[in-house]
Amino acid sequence: MLLAAGLAAGLAACGAPGGDGGQAANPQAVPDKPSKPVELNILDVAGNLQLTKQMIENFKAAHPEVLSKVTYSTAPAPSMAGKLKAEQDGGVAQTHLVLSGTDGLSAGIANGTLAKVLPDFAGRFPNLMQNYQEPAAKMQELTNGYGVEVVYYPSGPLLEFNPGKVPAAPASPQELLDWAKAHPEKFQYAQPSNSGPGRTFLMGLPYLLGDKDPKDPDKGWDKTWAFLQELGKYVKYYPSGTTETMKNLASGSVDMIMSTTGWDINPRKLGTVPNTVKTAIMQPMHWVTDAQYALIPKGLSPDQESAILQLIAWMLKPDQQAIAYDDGYFYPGPAVKDVTLQMAPQKSQDTIRQFGRPEYEQWIAQYPKETSLPAEQQVKAFDKWNQLVGGSKVGKK
Repeated sequence: MLLAAGLAAGLAACGAPGGDGGQAANPQAVPDKPSKPVELNILDVAGNLQLTKQMIENFKAAHPEVLSKVTYSTAPAPSMAGKLKAEQDGGVAQTHLVLSGTDGLSAGIANGTLAKVLPDFAGRFPNLMQNYQEPAAKMQELTNGYGVEVVYYPSGPLLEFNPGKVPAAPASPQELLDWAKAHPEKFQYAQPSNSGPGRTFLMGLPYLLGDKDPKDPDKGWDKTWAFLQELGKYVKYYPSGTTETMKNLASGSVDMIMSTTGWDINPRKLGTVPNTVKTAIMQPMHWVTDAQYALIPKGLSPDQESAILQLIAWMLKPDQQAIAYDDGYFYPGPAVKDVTLQMAPQKSQDTIRQFGRPEYEQWIAQYPKETSLPAEQQVKAFDKWNQLVGGSKVGKK
C-alpha cells in the first residue's frame, strides 16, 4: 500500500531530550493523563487497522479528554524505519504511533527509532504477560520492550491452492518442490520482508526440513536456503506483497501460493479469492506464530506518550480484543486470554461461521507453536533471502 497523502504535520516533539534519542529521559515525567487532549497520527504498516481501528475509535469516543483527533495513514513495512529516522533526524515527530508486524518491529529496533515501553511503563499495563495467551506472551518477549502486542495468531505456513488444478496438495516440502518442477511458474509466495505468509513460510521451513538450528538463519539453515534456491528455479517472480499473490491465484496465473489462516479466510470473505480454494499443511507441521504491535517512535512529548499508553491499555481490554476477530484477517486475532468468538461483533461471528475452516481449530490444538525469529535474526533472514533467493526476481513479473 502506498503511503497515504497528506499525513498531518502533528505536534512537534517537546519532551526533554535524553540519552534515549529524544524520549523523555525519566518515564515518570509522563503523566497518567495528558494535560490537554492531543492529536495522534497513526501509521499502519501491517494492515492492522482492519483489526484495531474500531478499538481506537471507541477509545476516542469514550475519552475526549485524552484524544481530540486521530489521523490514519498506511505505508509498506519496509519504509517505516526510514520514515521514522528522517522525522527524528529533522527534529519533528510527525508519526506518533505505529501499528506493525514483526517486520517493522525488527527494522525499528535495528535502526534505533523506537522508544522503550517496557519495563519503563510496566505500571500502565498491570499483569500484561499473565493476561496474554501463552504463545502470545512469547511473541511479546520478541519486542525486547520496544512495543506492546495488540493482536496474535498462529499463522502458518499453509498452502492455498485451486483444487481444480491441484487435486492433491503437497504434504511435505519435497512434494511441493516436485509439484513446482512439474508445474513451473504456477507456485508463488511474496517477499518475506513485506508478507506475513512469505515470512511464515521462510521461518517455518527449518522445522519442516529438520534444519540444524531453526532460530539461526545465518548458520543453521543450510537445508532451507538450498531448498529455496532450488524452488526458486520454478518461481516466476516474488511479488512485493501478499495481496498480489491472492489476485494471481484468483486469476489463474498461479495455482498455489503460501498463505496463513487469516490470509485464507479474509480474501475469501472479501471476494478477492473464490470460496472454492482449499488449504493444506505440510508435515512435520509446526505453526509459526505471528503478532502485531503498537510501537511508539522516539521524540514524542510526555502528553503524547501519556495518551498513547492509555490507548494501548484500552486496546488490551477483553471487550476490545474481541473486535480483533474482525473478518478473519488475523484469525483468531485476540492476544489476551479468554476472548471467545461469542464476544465478537455479530458480523465477525457470521464471517467465521461462513468462511472459517473447522480443521483450523484442530490443527491449532494439535501442532506445536514456534515464535517468529527475534528481531535481529529476522533482519538477517530477510537480508539473506534477498541475497540468495530473491535476486532479480523480486517484484518483477
